[in-house]
Amino acid sequence: MDYMTVSECLQISYAVCRIGIYTCFRALCCKGPPPPRPEYDIVCIGLTGSGKTSLLSQLCSESQDNLVPTTGAANIRKYWSRYYQGSQGVVFILDSASSEEDLETARNELHSALQHPQLCTLPFLILANHQDKPAARSIQEIKKYFELEPLARGKRWILQPTSLDNMEAVKDSFSMLINLLDDRELEPVQL
Repeated sequence: MDYMTVSECLQISYAVCRIGIYTCFRALCCKGPPPPRPEYDIVCIGLTGSGKTSLLSQLCSESQDNLVPTTGAANIRKYWSRYYQGSQGVVFILDSASSEEDLETARNELHSALQHPQLCTLPFLILANHQDKPAARSIQEIKKYFELEPLARGKRWILQPTSLDNMEAVKDSFSMLINLLDDRELEPVQL
């Protein structure tokens, strides 16, 4: 039977100690790549001209030069519910500077979405877009006109002012929605 010399035992124990220290150092200081962020299925709805495509394109740092407005949206609104299945959150974009008629239509569509069986328990981000326009309604006016307090009682929702001129506000709004999605145990919130 071969016996290890004291020198060999010291070398092995030194190597094990070095590996142990390195492992502890890596665990404490070098956490490695951040853990993967969860992905969520979000449905984004809103009337024609509310700014859905523009906001989302700019949010993704895509060029605004070749954007073509969505057409025929009034005809496809009845098919929105086909996109609801599997959604984990909702972004509703409205034109806060739109006509009374369009605002009423947006109000009805939002009410319908908030009451839809596949969406009624999901967090909602409502973006009052085009706040940079002179005719834009304030958040308080929109909250009152859309009857959000009584309609969304018991739901997790956020109403935020936005415009293409202030993408930081848009990013902050999406961050708030992500926080609602990350924290499934959160009590109903209104921001």
